Amino acid sequence: MSLAGNSSQSKPLVLDENRLFAADPAQRAIARRLYAQVAQLPIVSPHGHTDPSWFAGNAPFANAAELLLVPDHYVFRMLYSQGVPLDALGIPRRDGTRAEVDPREAWRLFAERFHLFRGTPSSMWLNHVFHEVFGLRQRLDAGNADAYYDTITEALQTDTFRPRALFERFNIEVIATTESPLDPLTHHAAIRDSGWSGRVITAYRPDPVIDPEHEQFPSALQRFGEITGEDVHTWEGYLRAHRQRRAFFASLGATSTDHGHPDCTTADLPVDEARKLFDKIVRGQFSAAEAATFRGQMLTEMAAMSLDDGLVMQLHPGCFRNHNQGLFEKFGRDKGADIPVRTEYVHALKPLLDRFGNEPDFRLILFTLDESTYSRELGPLAGHYPCLLLGPAWWFHDAPEGMWRFREQTLSTAGFYNTVGFNDDTRAFLSIPARHDVARRIDCAFLAKLVAEHRLDEDEAVEVAVDLAYRLPKQAYKL
Repeated sequence: MSLAGNSSQSKPLVLDENRLFAADPAQRAIARRLYAQVAQLPIVSPHGHTDPSWFAGNAPFANAAELLLVPDHYVFRMLYSQGVPLDALGIPRRDGTRAEVDPREAWRLFAERFHLFRGTPSSMWLNHVFHEVFGLRQRLDAGNADAYYDTITEALQTDTFRPRALFERFNIEVIATTESPLDPLTHHAAIRDSGWSGRVITAYRPDPVIDPEHEQFPSALQRFGEITGEDVHTWEGYLRAHRQRRAFFASLGATSTDHGHPDCTTADLPVDEARKLFDKIVRGQFSAAEAATFRGQMLTEMAAMSLDDGLVMQLHPGCFRNHNQGLFEKFGRDKGADIPVRTEYVHALKPLLDRFGNEPDFRLILFTLDESTYSRELGPLAGHYPCLLLGPAWWFHDAPEGMWRFREQTLSTAGFYNTVGFNDDTRAFLSIPARHDVARRIDCAFLAKLVAEHRLDEDEAVEVAVDLAYRLPKQAYKL
């Protein structure tokens, strides 16, 4: 028997139709009416990290563990925090190898510890997947781990559970993946040429060739030059290479770029100073401060290119990535050891905003992992500058409480219409409908409170709910 007190008879798995709505009957009734207007809207997923090879090859997913456990750092970071080694779960290592683990055994480890996720968004998303996608009606626990594994794995071998069929079943209108400038985008080309109607687009994420402190920077820069045919060890050639790759990404559907910098420092150096700084970067003779300045200069350069080519710019700062050095050395990036840090926007963005902040044709979407900035910095900035929009509560904060805090703290200064609706921003493909459903329910609950307090008329709330769920992400990302 586990710490959760599992018995031989599992408990029912039920998704209550009023979940995430207010306990107050009047507000709940309003929220239900609002939700009825948005529940079946198509999913627009303008930023995320699903694997385009899934949709290009349309091969069956291997098994329950490979689909629901291995790619999802939200899940395995919790298990790791409770003493489960990543090798025991079959997580790929940095060198491309994996421990020889029976995926069924990995799933059993997960099932025995599913109680660890109680109250977390992961529990909510996973139960939605179990109930709605696979038709399971008992809560996952140690006693039914094998039955769960078999039911899910057997379903995945059928045509109706192939990636393209699930894409269509989930009513996804468009999904964006995220690729490095070094990616040949062969999977996106294959999707385009396949005749399939599903819209899967890419996004330009240049971090490996912009961040001098990225462990791959020297080799990535070399490859960047080989791909583009430009002399990327000169400032002018380096910038031409970015323009070339951005155009290539746009030819395969990209409407946005994405930048995952440690902070949101920007710089606008004179050309001669930028060239001298770049020479230091290329020689590997730079300080941490110079690396930060270079990243900041490149944000401004990317903004200039966005004004030319129309790609929407996203900035995801404020994360101490790979905080667990030992884990990073063995397993590499994106293994659940990223930690939010304090982030400043008002002074950091000023050089970029001084140059482009008043440009109506430039669009910069700001995210944060520092919630203290919502009302103090981000809301007021987006509520003033024509180029700025606020991305939704992100990563550690895309839980119901985080979504509610985001609305409460940005509404008075940015309103609803200086935000971009919802991004699921996930590698966990099957959780996408669940994540969008949670966002729609929270927005409807929030709007219902405003209606009940006579701050909005209900017809206005319906329009806002539809805008947040569907229209705003399409508009913000030029979809």
